[in-house]
Amino acid sequence: MRAAVLTAPHAPLSIETVEIEKPKRREVLLRTAFAGLCHSDLHFIEGLYPYPLPAVLGHEAAAVVEAVGEDVTYVKPGDHVITCLSVFCGECPQCITGHPNLCENTEVKLLPGAARRLRWKGEVLNQAFNLSAFAEQMLVHEHAVVKIDPAIPLDRATLVGCGVMTGVGAVFHAAKVEPGSTVAVIGCGGIGLSAVNGAAIAGAERIIAIDTVASKLELARAMGATDTINASNVDPVEAVKELTGGGVPYAFEAIGAKVTAEQSFAMLRPGGVATIIGMIPFGTKIELHGADFLRDRKIQGTSMGGNRFRVDMPRLLSLWQQGKLKLDHLISGRLRLDQINDGFARLKSGAPVRQLIDFAAG
Repeated sequence: MRAAVLTAPHAPLSIETVEIEKPKRREVLLRTAFAGLCHSDLHFIEGLYPYPLPAVLGHEAAAVVEAVGEDVTYVKPGDHVITCLSVFCGECPQCITGHPNLCENTEVKLLPGAARRLRWKGEVLNQAFNLSAFAEQMLVHEHAVVKIDPAIPLDRATLVGCGVMTGVGAVFHAAKVEPGSTVAVIGCGGIGLSAVNGAAIAGAERIIAIDTVASKLELARAMGATDTINASNVDPVEAVKELTGGGVPYAFEAIGAKVTAEQSFAMLRPGGVATIIGMIPFGTKIELHGADFLRDRKIQGTSMGGNRFRVDMPRLLSLWQQGKLKLDHLISGRLRLDQINDGFARLKSGAPVRQLIDFAAG
């Protein structure tokens, strides 16, 4: 099969013919339909997070089951699925206390470099995130997929596999936004726009979207934002405080940068909570004023929106069918696999929202 291989940080991905194993016990072989280009993948390409190389990246995908291994009962060939990097065991302390996205079982949620499912040039090719979606096929644990209604378009379903789940989940699960409240979202890429949309679904009365790209702010309005701030020409913290008369109870950082993480905390009113959704580069430290904590302000992280993906993703797709969750707005382009480097170059420019690799396009 063909796959996009990362051989070194800052190097372009190369399209190579690689080998994939047959499914073993509790494994599922998938035919990839679509895969999204996410800023998280770009972090690994740029060496901002260490990872064993060579590897096949990609973690946001929808696919069709081709074959199953021994003891697989959840899916069968022909089923449509969304993949998720929050593979879970269902038995460890995190799983049984309602946090499957934080599964601790390294026999199921394999650590980086542990998987032996791909080969290239006679050597092990590392599987990223227990998925490696930038390939025509994926071999995954059955607990890395969720079945979906085959009537759901697979391109829309792909978006739910990471960006939408992360953004909406941060609102629903991590921050638990209350109806009638005010929310600020810094960054209007796929994840930030999904947080905006999630806040609207949660019943937030006022949703302030913040970005430096005017077209993304316009899109945020379509996703449910009531106010927008172009941070290219104003201080977003002061602008939020002026709009709200002192700050917001909920702030979300959806970029993954030191300065915006600090801004999300600074724009809180007393008792507010800032949720960091973006992947801040490995080793980066954020600085906060200690006195601000005296008024019950909080800052927290979230892993993939605290998802319970086999429950949450079908629910999100149901919300899309009802017209409440907006997925169509997020797709900004479709690419062939051999155009993946062009796609990441555009992603780095900050212009696109979500580009999808369409494997049927060649």
